[in-house]
Amino acid sequence: MLVVPSKDGSKTIYSERFGEHYHSVFGAVGESMHVFVRGGYLSSVACPVSVLEIGFGAGWNACLTMQQAQQMNRPTYYESIELYPVDMQTAGRLNADAPFLRLHAAEWEKPVSLHPCFVLHKRRVDLTEAVFTQSFDVIYFDAFSPEKQPEMWTTGIFAKLFAATRPQGIFVTYCAKGAVRRSLQATGYTMERLPGPEGKREMLRGRKIIGMPG
Repeated sequence: MLVVPSKDGSKTIYSERFGEHYHSVFGAVGESMHVFVRGGYLSSVACPVSVLEIGFGAGWNACLTMQQAQQMNRPTYYESIELYPVDMQTAGRLNADAPFLRLHAAEWEKPVSLHPCFVLHKRRVDLTEAVFTQSFDVIYFDAFSPEKQPEMWTTGIFAKLFAATRPQGIFVTYCAKGAVRRSLQATGYTMERLPGPEGKREMLRGRKIIGMPG
């Protein structure tokens, strides 16, 4: 794993396994904040709120969400799936701040309270095999691109996530490809295109509207 700077001063990782960066080189933190925190977490009215993240990766989405939970005093349960965890040495090169490192150091396969308002549950499992025992208010879909991980962007996967989404729940992803949008619509999400973060024209957000098919 190679740690590289991004345009907004934060750092991202280049995965040699997938040949792709974990977050945008135009701004790792900027992308996480725009797409997932503002587009998903802050757009949900649920309180307490449960978040499912597909791709813990560098940890920026979880870190920024935890910061918001603390600022808002909003009880947040954050479950994250990651098959290829980042090692602690790499995490330290990304960001040496203690709260960020606690996210990476948190034990896997069990809920860990990192703050009175934030519980993290990291699961090392393949999404295609994952079973969810609860439903979620917000889903962050942050897998590698459809070109690099096509098995993660199928209608079958999206149907599994739709089933795990609570009524009025939100699904957000940085990817705005038409095929992805149509697959998400086919599962039952009501989709909208939104302005993307720097370096991307658009992103996608879906909602599970009560009374809609699915």
